[in-house]
Amino acid sequence: MSTFKPLGDRIAVRPLPAEEKTSSGLYIPDTAKEKPQQGTVVAVGPGRTEDGVHVDMSVREGDRVLYGKYAGTDLTLDDEELLIMKESDVLGRLDD
Repeated sequence: MSTFKPLGDRIAVRPLPAEEKTSSGLYIPDTAKEKPQQGTVVAVGPGRTEDGVHVDMSVREGDRVLYGKYAGTDLTLDDEELLIMKESDVLGRLDD
C-alpha cells in the first residue's frame, strides 16, 4: 500500500467484508448486502487542537472499530478499498 497519512483527527479504516450468508445458511445476493459497519484502523492522524491544547487520538493502528453506516469517504488506494473518516465518526473500539 502506498504511504498514506491522514491529517488532523482523521483515520483510515479498512472495512471488514460484508457477510456472504445468513446464520441459517442462506446466501445474500450483492444487491441485498448491507454496508459493513466494522473495520480495522490502518492509519491515524496526529490528533486535533482544542483551545490551544493538543488532544491525542483515542484509536491506534490495528484497532477494530465500529462506525456509523454512512460514515466516511470511500477511497481506493493501490486497489484497496478504504474509508477516511473523522475520529468522531467512530462509535467504539471492539476488543476480541
